[in-house]
Amino acid sequence: MRLRFAPSPTGALHVGGARTALYNWLLARHDGGTLVLRIEDTDRERSTPENVEQILDALRWLQLDYDEGPISQVARSDRHQEVLNRLLDEGHAYRSKAAKAEVDAFKAEHGAQRGFRGVAEESGAVRLRVPDDGETVVHDLIRGDTTFAHVHLDDPVIARADGSVLYNFAVAIDDLDAGITHVVRGEDHLSNTPKQLLVLEALGAQPPLYAHLPLLHGMDAKKLSKRHGAASVQELRDEGYLPEALRNYMALLGWGSEDDQTVISTDELIEQFSIERVSKNPARFDHQKLRWLNGRYIRELSVDDLTERLEEFTGRSGLRPAVEISREKMQTLADFWPLTGFIFDGPADDPAAREKWLDEDGRAALREVRDALAPLEHFTQDAIQAALEDVVTALGVKPKQVFQPIRVALAGRAVSPGIFETVSVLGRDESLKRIDRALVP
Repeated sequence: MRLRFAPSPTGALHVGGARTALYNWLLARHDGGTLVLRIEDTDRERSTPENVEQILDALRWLQLDYDEGPISQVARSDRHQEVLNRLLDEGHAYRSKAAKAEVDAFKAEHGAQRGFRGVAEESGAVRLRVPDDGETVVHDLIRGDTTFAHVHLDDPVIARADGSVLYNFAVAIDDLDAGITHVVRGEDHLSNTPKQLLVLEALGAQPPLYAHLPLLHGMDAKKLSKRHGAASVQELRDEGYLPEALRNYMALLGWGSEDDQTVISTDELIEQFSIERVSKNPARFDHQKLRWLNGRYIRELSVDDLTERLEEFTGRSGLRPAVEISREKMQTLADFWPLTGFIFDGPADDPAAREKWLDEDGRAALREVRDALAPLEHFTQDAIQAALEDVVTALGVKPKQVFQPIRVALAGRAVSPGIFETVSVLGRDESLKRIDRALVP
């Protein structure tokens, strides 16, 4: 099995393209096959080195390796010209100056559903000859057979008048020369497939097997777009998602295991993945489900591993104590600093939290807390918990009437890791200093 992932470097690699890369990678690794990376860079204005690097960077972060490439499509121009000349010489293609007006006139005469047929000329663009009889059938591993009657197909332009070849021609030649056996790509390419098959047929070549993946939709059942917050791989990385969690989630966008598992390791994905279980129905990208799944992966990491990732993500060091007390409340790496940054940079400034919890009653509770914490012989989490629970009992109030004023005094806001753990990590001196500051009206 030889597969290829062939992105166009015209911008960042978004979720749909990343899922295509993942499915190709899983199939190749499951079958012991080969994955070829081809960069379809014929759009010279948009196919910049920076855009190519964005794709490579995304694949590296997702940990999707490839066996051959990256191969530049534009670097194969000489080969494309060689095949183009062969098709012209053999009569499978012809030059034509026909533009939109001529095509429209042809259809007005022969019917709108009739495919355009041109007349060979000395110069002009190159069109592939499509026979009037018969049909081209796309045998799709996901969608079944789709039939295209030749009578309805225009003779497609495969090269411009200046000799530069078009996408459908170049792709067919590149897949042929690379020995690609399976083309797995988005459903939006289905209409391109008969044109590519006709090129391969003209060359007498055996076509690959095709599998067109369902489109991704938002939760409103409409095609995924920027209005849904559709993100690039780098944006998801910057939002604090883990590559292994994103691989897991993307695999479920159109595919499912036999027992409908949700949390599936990459090794399990490689073992279980098959194109036969890919649905032809659109899949919905649910940011909330991705956050939940990412949280599961975060909590399965060791403290040391999570600390290392968070120190890389934040650019800060010495985070381990804060990681230990906050991991249960995190769903993404980006949740960490808003939750624990006060430990390192001092309390936040939340006027609403101060007004609600540091009123006269709140400060009175804090004074009792200070008196209970200051004399502790061993400033351990267990000792802190016992002391603070004694304050709650002595005051005869609900725990939050004591714990929330402490939280606002220490963190500056009404949300933090567990209060006993927070006091322990800050230590006696820093905790008392922040309480004293909060006691000042």
